Amino acid sequence: MISPFHFIFKVLSKHKKIVQRTNYVKYILFFQKGYKKMIDETDKKILDELSKNSRLTMKKLGEKVHLTAPATASRVVKLLDNGIIKGCSIEVNQVKLGFSIHAFLNIYIEKIHHQPYLAFIETQGNYVINNYKVSGDGCYLLECKFPSNEVLDQFLNDLNKHANYKVSIVIGK
Repeated sequence: MISPFHFIFKVLSKHKKIVQRTNYVKYILFFQKGYKKMIDETDKKILDELSKNSRLTMKKLGEKVHLTAPATASRVVKLLDNGIIKGCSIEVNQVKLGFSIHAFLNIYIEKIHHQPYLAFIETQGNYVINNYKVSGDGCYLLECKFPSNEVLDQFLNDLNKHANYKVSIVIGK
């Protein structure tokens, strides 16, 4: 029979905690600064399955990772609480919604104040998918969708009042 102290020592040693035995009776645990809770192989399997299909029921997910539905749900909640899972999302087929043009724009702003550009982008919610602030080539990487070349052209004319740009059109995925 393993003592509770030896059990704690074994468990924590696996998680790379620094454990020091004193007086042969108790253990003093020193945690590394900035230590983040580790995820185990089952958690990794859960993340892998959810990344393939986030609509899985807890029962089906549990079957895939060899856990019961309640145990699986508990682990998913833990992953959510720890910020490992930030949310669940869907992938929208933009073409079926009438947006056949998918474009990426490298945005170049010479001024140090980007507020006019950002205010413009806020008004273009119908077309802007993502606006990433980046380092390297340009100040922002803008991901957009457009229903036609005419709408894209009008967007670019309006954008040119606030920033210079370089357009790349997606031709395949």
